[in-house]
Amino acid sequence: MRDTEVLGTGVLDTEALPSFEARYTIPAVETIHDSPDEIRKKQQRVRELCAKHNAILLAHHYQRPEVQEVADAVADSLKLSQAAAKTNADVIVFCGVHFMAETAAILCPEKTVLLPDLRAGCSLAASITVEELRIWKAKLPDAVVVAYINTSAAVKAESDYCCTSANAAKVVRAIPADRPVLFLPDKFLAYVVARQTQRSNIIAYPGYCHVHKTIRPEHVVEILKEHPDAELLLHPECGCVSSCMAKAADGTLPQERTFFLSTGGMLRHISDSPASEFAVGTELGILHQLKKSFPEKKFYPVNPDAVCAFMKTITLDRVLRSLETMSPRVTVPEEIARKARRAIDRMLELA
Repeated sequence: MRDTEVLGTGVLDTEALPSFEARYTIPAVETIHDSPDEIRKKQQRVRELCAKHNAILLAHHYQRPEVQEVADAVADSLKLSQAAAKTNADVIVFCGVHFMAETAAILCPEKTVLLPDLRAGCSLAASITVEELRIWKAKLPDAVVVAYINTSAAVKAESDYCCTSANAAKVVRAIPADRPVLFLPDKFLAYVVARQTQRSNIIAYPGYCHVHKTIRPEHVVEILKEHPDAELLLHPECGCVSSCMAKAADGTLPQERTFFLSTGGMLRHISDSPASEFAVGTELGILHQLKKSFPEKKFYPVNPDAVCAFMKTITLDRVLRSLETMSPRVTVPEEIARKARRAIDRMLELA
């Protein structure tokens, strides 16, 4: 593999990198045939086992509805990290993906952190290795490294700051303006942060989420044609963000009705918005919380095929098995955890 090349455009030469898709295998999405009564019984058993083991169940917005419904907290990555850091539970069952469980293990080394299915990986986290980051840092030794939370613990350990989509701009604003920023691994989020902070010295790694990448400008055009009065809510990982930001700036998209938000930010925005219709650009799992929290409002997915198979590996049966066997357990080597904790703590301080 050739070394990555830094271009004058502020991005890395994608031709110098291996295919990201070759780094992971997308699991098949399992269809669950449980009846409503069977789901309720399994949820009750999950609650009983959580009580027995003094366990807390944390679920991301992209989880299956029946898993979200049994969770103690359903939130975005930032809020889930905060919940893990504050919990008095002995066991954390993380219904999310591997990097989230790693983050909980770093924040709570004395606790047992369970990930019900180890196939729950992340295509975005897989797009950069710690070796690639070290090469990148060596080319720009004066730069500050900001790692999106969607990264491995080893990558976080080589970073100066961690961030989520909810506080990425705030983290970057905390860095002196004359210091270049190596932002990794999501190129779409990096573009949003550069526009929001008005910084020209952000150098973006060319990674992406394989699901959000498929939310394209043509999807936005089509959904707004069908629902012209809807507010447009786009996650910053979406493949359409650069196009949509430019269109909002020139008036092609209604600037007053176009927003770039984390999943938690979407919930807060909808709560405050007088609008009754929303076009939502992110993974479809968020629609469960939106419809539950705002039954009087209407929500339209920008891309109805935006499903994360990694998130959907977590089922009630696997949560039950995890609580019954206290496995699979996620741990992080002590030295990596110590170094990564610094970047994560900085993220939480700027939450």
